[in-house]
Amino acid sequence: MMDSISRMEPKAFGVRRTNQMDKLRSRLYAKLKHILLERSWLFYVIGFLLGRAVILSVVSPFAVAFLATVWFVHKEKTIRTIVAIMLGALSYSVTHGIFITLGLLVFVFLAGLFKQAKRQQLLIPLFVFLATAGTRIFQYSIERQLAAYEWMFILVEGVLGTVLVLIFMQSLPLLSPKRYNPVLKNEEIVCMIILIASILTGTIGWQLYGAAIEQVFSRYFVLILAYVGGAAIGSTVGVVAGLILSLANVANLYQMSLLAFSGLLGGLLKEGKKPGVAVGLFVGTFLIGIYGNATELVPSIMESSIAIVLFLLTPANWFKNLSRFIPGTDEYTNEQERYLQKIRNVTAKRVEQFSDVFQALSNSFATADGQHESEQEAQRETDFFLSQVTEKTCQNCFKKERCWQKEFDKTYTLMEMLKDGIQEGGKPPRKALREFENFCVKPQKVIDVMKEETSYFEANQKLKQQVLESKKLVAEQLQGVSEVMEDFAKEILKEREHHEQQELQIVHTLKQIGLELEKLEIYSLDKGNIDIEMTLTFYSYHGEGAKLIAPILSDILKEVVVVKQEEIAPFPNGYSYLAFGSAREFVIETGAANAAKGGGLISGDSYTTIELGAGKFAMAISDGMGNGARAQEESVETLRLLQQILQTGIPEKVAIKSINSILSLRSTDEIFATLDLAVIDLHDASVQFLKIGSTPSFIKRTNELIKIEASNLPIGIIQEFDVDIVSEQLLPNDILIMMSDGIFEGPKHVENTDIWLKRKIREMRTNDPQEIADLILEEVVRTRSGEIEDDMTVVVAKIQKNIPKWSSIPIHTA
Repeated sequence: MMDSISRMEPKAFGVRRTNQMDKLRSRLYAKLKHILLERSWLFYVIGFLLGRAVILSVVSPFAVAFLATVWFVHKEKTIRTIVAIMLGALSYSVTHGIFITLGLLVFVFLAGLFKQAKRQQLLIPLFVFLATAGTRIFQYSIERQLAAYEWMFILVEGVLGTVLVLIFMQSLPLLSPKRYNPVLKNEEIVCMIILIASILTGTIGWQLYGAAIEQVFSRYFVLILAYVGGAAIGSTVGVVAGLILSLANVANLYQMSLLAFSGLLGGLLKEGKKPGVAVGLFVGTFLIGIYGNATELVPSIMESSIAIVLFLLTPANWFKNLSRFIPGTDEYTNEQERYLQKIRNVTAKRVEQFSDVFQALSNSFATADGQHESEQEAQRETDFFLSQVTEKTCQNCFKKERCWQKEFDKTYTLMEMLKDGIQEGGKPPRKALREFENFCVKPQKVIDVMKEETSYFEANQKLKQQVLESKKLVAEQLQGVSEVMEDFAKEILKEREHHEQQELQIVHTLKQIGLELEKLEIYSLDKGNIDIEMTLTFYSYHGEGAKLIAPILSDILKEVVVVKQEEIAPFPNGYSYLAFGSAREFVIETGAANAAKGGGLISGDSYTTIELGAGKFAMAISDGMGNGARAQEESVETLRLLQQILQTGIPEKVAIKSINSILSLRSTDEIFATLDLAVIDLHDASVQFLKIGSTPSFIKRTNELIKIEASNLPIGIIQEFDVDIVSEQLLPNDILIMMSDGIFEGPKHVENTDIWLKRKIREMRTNDPQEIADLILEEVVRTRSGEIEDDMTVVVAKIQKNIPKWSSIPIHTA
């Protein structure tokens, strides 16, 4: 026991020490952030260095431009920034300090004079140009008359100051501790590089053991950005930083080539982590140093060595945080994915809230059926009915007190018996009537008034029942919408799943058969919902997607997979895109035939076949009551509404009730429509029939014939009706036949059309759906000697097992 404790102590001590180091590091970072950013010491350090910055020996556009940017972005830091810039300028030389001080004062005077003016972002660069150029002209005019080349320097300095204001305005907000946009644009990256190079210009002349500070830090920044952003960012940093530093010291012009080449080489070797990027800098230093002065090679190697040491000592967390801002990095991609995930979560949450609202509305409309009223409610209605009767009859009767005070129970019981008898049979029972006549002095008047009130009572009851039915329909519709929105929220939250085992197996197998796989994306491997995308290269494509890859995927995933989409490169070895998905277990082949009344062009019958989501296939026939354009309008409108509602995912039963409600309310004309709907599941071949006022359907299975029928009124006749759903299980090669009443009731001189149709269907020697539809229509027309007395429509579907053209290829693993 003691031994185990002694072994645990060093481990616990190590964990505790690591935690303490992490806490100390976090405190140090927080303290530095507070000092440099929140207390703005970083701005003052930058101001000091930019006050010293000089290029081309005499041009110094940085200081005034930086002050103008601080004035525009952080006006409260202006005074301290001026002090920092002046100190930096005086540390370079007294003459330079006087020039910078005068330029700052001129700018502050102009900016303060026009601080109320609009469009400050345009005026401030102009003020920088005037302050820089005006001060330089004044300085040169005191000493001598200005030469032509001096005028050129003044113009260059003023223009550079103006441009630098625009660059610094994009760079300084990046240093804010409250930066909200986590993405750096390419322009912002370049502007930040220019600002860093300009700051390094202020360190020219500083050395550490013979190594120039500006060269050490320029190479350090090239290493960082090449490691984070790759070759493109690294070479860009090298070119920009090298150009600005070479302008500050023309003798070091070759440094631009060194930094650019080192940034490019380091970015290309970033897969080797930090050592790879460091090797890139060393190689660049040696290669460029060979062409320079041999005496400068050793200091250059020293500068690169120090930069590499700083680079290797830089915490990995810094690189990770910086990578989040650079497009193209893994951290940036992860940050974007987290952002998109957050958007998906917020959207899904809102959709769920709407779903809850619709659910709550559905619950508020859902009420108990009128047939299940409580006894208390029924008693209340009886009391109200009898009070209406007594108000018109007993109120002025001289025996009112005897009946309703002394013998209340008997009076109430007798009148209730009369009420029940009148409501049930139209007249009271003889026994109850005889007893009431012996009790009441005005029996006939009471009975007449009671019959009159009964009609009002029944009308109110009917209206109340319609209200309850309407509430029930609305509740079902809201419930359907709620379920659809809930499913939609789940789809939004459904992320791409990782299937490492299947991915490795697919990659290994395709490599074995010699296919060059560039990219593989597995989005879903759910049964019946496989979704795979891949990018490959083919020298010459000969249908390998359907012939090889799909059969291999079918064997690996134990499900029939087919090519859903393919985009083949038009040239050899180009990138080709292939998308694979689940094949349906069953496929439907359809045929239809129809004829209008009298051989006309406008038929009141309409039919459609609808490919629904989730592997469902729907067939529907609608027969508008009557013939002609008005009937066609009703049937077409019924199918249009059906298709739109079903494709949203709302259950079929709710969809049909919704259509019924819409059609019954939209017109006062007594024109209605039947609906015959069959929804087939292509995964298991189950079918659901919803027949609203329609004729029977038939399923032909070899020599067996199955009749499908249900009794429902046509759509639009009544507000509320029950939809009977008939379910059947189809088998491969089954033939489903649906027809309108013109076909089912059309044969003339046939006593039993049901038996006649069954016989005709059995006698058919073809299994082609279109031929069956044509033959049935022709047989019915023949019985009427070629006359078409009603609109006729027949739709036939054949259910077949889906057999892919290419069978699965077995995988043989060693």
